[in-house]
Amino acid sequence: MNNLPYPTPHIQAMPDDFAKTVLMPGDPLRSRFVAENFLTDIKLINNVRGVQGYTGKYLGKPVSVMASGMGMPSMGIYAYELYHAFGVETILRIGSAGSMQPQVQLRDIVLGQGACTNSQFAAQYGLPGTLAPLGSFDVLQTAVAEAEKLGVRYHVGNLLSSDTFYSDDTAATAAWQKMGVLAVEMEAAALYMTAARAGKRALAICTVSDSLVTGEKTTAEERQISFTQMMEIALNTAVR
Repeated sequence: MNNLPYPTPHIQAMPDDFAKTVLMPGDPLRSRFVAENFLTDIKLINNVRGVQGYTGKYLGKPVSVMASGMGMPSMGIYAYELYHAFGVETILRIGSAGSMQPQVQLRDIVLGQGACTNSQFAAQYGLPGTLAPLGSFDVLQTAVAEAEKLGVRYHVGNLLSSDTFYSDDTAATAAWQKMGVLAVEMEAAALYMTAARAGKRALAICTVSDSLVTGEKTTAEERQISFTQMMEIALNTAVR
């Protein structure tokens, strides 16, 4: 479904510049790290507002990587433009998340089967009920298989996509924890809804950067360059 002119307001590229699958970290520097360390024949195809997008090859197949920025509104903009103007079929979010369960440890991988949210993002669709945003099952199956091959610790289940990083609601975390939500991040639900509306595919693959249970956390530099298992799972999934 291509119903937007291009270049779009946020992506200065042509449709053929993007591969059919795009990896989307939140951080533009993580986008550059993936391109420079995993892809060959890379080309910078977008740098509007410093949101770097690259296309290259992984195992001989075209793959793109471009940042989404932070939060659901930002993810919603970039995912919508990629799906509707640039012919992208699959977006794989590669980001960090905060553990909400004791068994989900620092640097574990969380594959978002679903994404709960405290956002009103779904209100735009005028639904007569509550939408349950889900990742694409075939992509999830492939990602699980790739995680198994790499021998990494991973968990499959619900993410929480939160509109707030600093929240005034001190009881919110415990409420989501009792419902078994694995980890909290800020983009997956918007990605899943945008993909569903466009008839496209999406999956969030997250590395646990900190724990709301133990208080452990990684540094900003570690989040930018050291979460390579998540990147490898996403890349291997992209070319299958």
